[in-house]
Amino acid sequence: MTANETKLIGIVGPCGAGKTSLANRLNALGYTARAIAQEHSYVPDMWQRLTRPSLLIFLQASHPVTSRRRKMNWTLQEWEEQQRRLEHARRSAHLYLETDHLTLDEVLEKVLEFLKTRI
Repeated sequence: MTANETKLIGIVGPCGAGKTSLANRLNALGYTARAIAQEHSYVPDMWQRLTRPSLLIFLQASHPVTSRRRKMNWTLQEWEEQQRRLEHARRSAHLYLETDHLTLDEVLEKVLEFLKTRI
């Protein structure tokens, strides 16, 4: 087992923040990463109960950006509710990254830089 495989990386954030894209890219590089749909759970620490990640990454994206990325027709109130549901994970995250102005490659680059210091 490589050093990359020894730690589970959990990724949380609102819909459209890039969780699945980042997890797929990290997994392709040999890391063990999982996108966690905490934003859909009323249980504040569900991310912890389901996965018990060694590291938690929080990807943030604004309401307008998530709407555009996912082509979702959701209200600001729905986005705000996801933010409320994500609060525990946000406070617990080892890395918080705003993705509004980043490409997928830039998000991956920043996460890899962070992981170099942690794995």
